[in-house]
Amino acid sequence: MREQAEIKHYHTEAHDFRRRIMIAAGFVVVLFLTLLARFFYVQVLEHDRYFALAESNRISIVPTPPNRGIIFDRNGVVMAHNYSAYTLELTPSKIKNLNDTIDALAQLVEITPANRKHFAKIMAESRNFETLPLRTRLTDEEVARVAANRYRLPGVEVKARLFRQYPQNASASHLIGYIGRINDADLVKLQNDGRYDNYRGTDHIGKVGVEQSFENVLHGTTGAEQVETDAGGHAVRTLSHTNPISGDNLVLTIDSKLQSIVEHAFGNYRGALVALDPKTGGVLAFVSNPGFDPNLFVDGIDSTNWNALNTSADRPLLNRALRGAYPEGSTIKPFMALAGLHYDVRTPNDTIADPGYFMLPNSSHRYRDWKPNGHGSVNMHLSIVQSCDTYYYRLANDLGIDRMHDFLSQFGFGKKTGIDMDGELAGVLPSRAWKAKHSKQPWYPGETVIAGIGQGYNLATPLQLAVATAALANGGLVLKPQLVEAIIDSGTGQRRTIAPQIVTQASITPAQLKVITDAMIDVTRPSGTASVASAGAPYLIAAKTGTAQVVGIRQNEKYNAGKMLATHRDHALFIAFAPADAPKIAIAVLIENGGHGGTVAAPIARAAMDYYLLKKLPKDMPAINPTGDNVNAD
Repeated sequence: MREQAEIKHYHTEAHDFRRRIMIAAGFVVVLFLTLLARFFYVQVLEHDRYFALAESNRISIVPTPPNRGIIFDRNGVVMAHNYSAYTLELTPSKIKNLNDTIDALAQLVEITPANRKHFAKIMAESRNFETLPLRTRLTDEEVARVAANRYRLPGVEVKARLFRQYPQNASASHLIGYIGRINDADLVKLQNDGRYDNYRGTDHIGKVGVEQSFENVLHGTTGAEQVETDAGGHAVRTLSHTNPISGDNLVLTIDSKLQSIVEHAFGNYRGALVALDPKTGGVLAFVSNPGFDPNLFVDGIDSTNWNALNTSADRPLLNRALRGAYPEGSTIKPFMALAGLHYDVRTPNDTIADPGYFMLPNSSHRYRDWKPNGHGSVNMHLSIVQSCDTYYYRLANDLGIDRMHDFLSQFGFGKKTGIDMDGELAGVLPSRAWKAKHSKQPWYPGETVIAGIGQGYNLATPLQLAVATAALANGGLVLKPQLVEAIIDSGTGQRRTIAPQIVTQASITPAQLKVITDAMIDVTRPSGTASVASAGAPYLIAAKTGTAQVVGIRQNEKYNAGKMLATHRDHALFIAFAPADAPKIAIAVLIENGGHGGTVAAPIARAAMDYYLLKKLPKDMPAINPTGDNVNAD
């Protein structure tokens, strides 16, 4: 019995053992099949993905930023170019303690508190993994010291970078603009425009002026290097290289010498001047005074300079030529006279008796002329020569605001000129519909009256005035103003000229225009309001002066600039084209709080015309009365 029990036990154990072997074998098979499936998935199905990952660990794509295009004036003078310098850069994501690293670097090269402050500022505006500059323009000796200690400074690099430079400094600063570091807003715009990939490795982008509006032309195309790296991330060899394509160069329409002469003529006055070629619309000079040094912005402007620019009462960062909106004052009168001729509301010989004021029917309010006792008997010619306000009060009332709006809009008032620069303002050319849109109040007859002398709601930029003046010079053809004359391909050197663009043809006849031009010529003669503008000139000048009121005065008060705050004095305006018989230049000048256009703005325009037409350099500017008081109207 005992032997039988032992046999039965043996069979049970053998059975259990075989069962366990089968389970173990099945488990091994399942594991093997799972491993095999995983191998198949990784090696076959996901081969491309993991191959790319492996390659990315082995190969780094290093972007190569392109050279930015150069900007020239019409005569080949360099307005913006690049130069190479060494930069000390940090990658915050690779550095455990930034302060300790910067302290260690300060033992090797000079790092000022301003450097630290600027670095903290740009780091706050940038992504953490970006390489950011701590010091620029390192000397060769400083480069050698950093390189010798590179092994103990992870995240620290010395790079050769191209820097933008503006050799004309503050001259034409509002026109040229500047570049600055790419910020988050720029990144969003680049991504939305589909240009983000082309800016890998690029730190700067155009911010204002031509640098901004022609960014796509100036930037170029980013290149790339495929670099094989070892396990430590160090470069072993370059596998392939795609050269960057430099940005194209720009040739501007401006004459930088003319620009600097005008800027000098402005002195300490705030204001703007725009000079155009009336045949092409090319901008010959584009001045907004005061300006600023764009070189301050290239590396990121420091807080001291930024506060000085941003808090200055003179507002040097305001582009007055493009974004300064001012009442046209009496410079609107030649256009108003043309409107009277166009609508047959006036003839050249129609005469009014000017008692020194105008009154609407059934009203006791007097709209005063600048000449208290009036101009006597005035026709259209004298109304422009002597700048008779009463004539234009009556004319505006007879035309009505809507006809005034429709006619003046042909010359570009109340709309953007379309100049090849971002940020332009449209100004204001009022009408009944315009007021209904912006106010719940009705249009009043008195508002029409004062609009006739460029006051009230009327606002125009100096650029708009220049475009309208150029249209008077070329027979009523309104041209789009342009700052860039040509684009030069950086690779081939091929020059692509930008053709003039016609906006519209104003509805005027040669006979009507001759009436206005003859009167504008007499404006610059002894009987006119701008006789100082043509004194001794060997060429004819057609012009109109203007005074734009800044603050209102009571009806029975007399304007006295000497007793007013400087910022409350009238603006001085002047428009002109010359030679009047064959125009080559059209100009609009505005001097903020300058007083009268004939004594303040006209001499600046004359200096510009003398240089452009005669290549004559000004020796001494005509004396300017600082209070703006003058017996002449405008």
